[in-house]
Amino acid sequence: MRVNYKYVYMIAGEWWNANVVDVETQALATGTQPNNSDAFTINGLPGDLYPCSQNRIFNLKIQKGKTYLLRIINAALNNELFFKIANHNMTVVAVDASYTVPYVTGIVVTGPGQTVDVLLTADQKVGSYYMVANAYVSDGSAPLNSTTKGIVVYEGAPTTATPIMPLMPAFNDTPTAHKFFTTITGLAGGPHWVPVPRQIDEHMFVTVSMGLSVCPACLNGTRLSASMNNYSFVIPTSLSMLQAFYLNVSGIYTPDFPDTPPVKFDYTNDSINILNPSLSITPKSTSVKVLKYNSTVEMVLQNTAIMGVENHPMHLHGFNFHVLAQGFGNYDPLKDPTKFNIVNPQSRNTIGVPVGGWAVIRFIANNPGVWSMHCHLDVHLPWGLATAFVVQNGPTEDSTLPPPPADLPRC
Repeated sequence: MRVNYKYVYMIAGEWWNANVVDVETQALATGTQPNNSDAFTINGLPGDLYPCSQNRIFNLKIQKGKTYLLRIINAALNNELFFKIANHNMTVVAVDASYTVPYVTGIVVTGPGQTVDVLLTADQKVGSYYMVANAYVSDGSAPLNSTTKGIVVYEGAPTTATPIMPLMPAFNDTPTAHKFFTTITGLAGGPHWVPVPRQIDEHMFVTVSMGLSVCPACLNGTRLSASMNNYSFVIPTSLSMLQAFYLNVSGIYTPDFPDTPPVKFDYTNDSINILNPSLSITPKSTSVKVLKYNSTVEMVLQNTAIMGVENHPMHLHGFNFHVLAQGFGNYDPLKDPTKFNIVNPQSRNTIGVPVGGWAVIRFIANNPGVWSMHCHLDVHLPWGLATAFVVQNGPTEDSTLPPPPADLPRC
């Protein structure tokens, strides 16, 4: 199947009737969740389900028989999204700009920052069809009753035609989301394909957790927090980590991020973990992992139930990684490696760690510098769900971090 018409960006986002910086500042000051957005949008328009936007809806005009390439981008801050077009299948051909084996699906699922390229063939009856995006709420909380719509309009469709509405999954339909995330495979041997590295230099087992941190000024003396391997990340303010690396300045970060969590426990058992304050109250630090240039890292990302479970879209700056396997429950180091796909796994830069489950990724640290890894749910980053990799310089000029630009702002 080839594109024979045009390439279209489909950007799903969020809208607040407030300054988003103020929304975040208020949440951080009180130690609580930020207010939900007032609307979702498709290409900046909320659609006709919101009272303020009856006439503000995105229209995609298509011609019968033609095939279109849509790049679906989740630009929402704090929501994973289901996306569907009534009566139409889509063929996934890339994720996070890496080619995949074509996968035909009626629904696309994306986390914030993820992209999915699909082919859409105009093979239905001439008419109008709603495209819809709504929230995948994975943490078991109340449903977010927010739905944005656009319209796919065939050339020649009557202007009075009522668009057909797709049947959307339930807001907490984890099986549908998991099927989408795990069915995709990489296009081995295709353009820009990188084979899975077999020699592993660094093995890491990293817990991804929600919890609390001490806050004397907050209600009950704590605020919502998040951590990786029980370290809650603090972004430095006096000097950037990249400058500290280049200038060899100490005290900005500490090179002690652990390869394993400090305590081994029943990670996904939600009935016992919150009772252990050493797990739920996490220390604040700027702890990083130092990697030799060109080393291969395999990381197990393990969700925990210390304070609820949800699908965390974990994003790595500076690299693509292979997704070897995903599953539910506690990762089993004896059984689960037998499930690894090392032939044609999907290549991504953001992976949704399943609700109460795990994901295994592998990448080559061949990009010198300081690279953040964090949850792409925007609220989780200031709470500390992050760490960073400091990749050392290699042996050549091309593998050495270049100096900062002459016009780099001085703070």
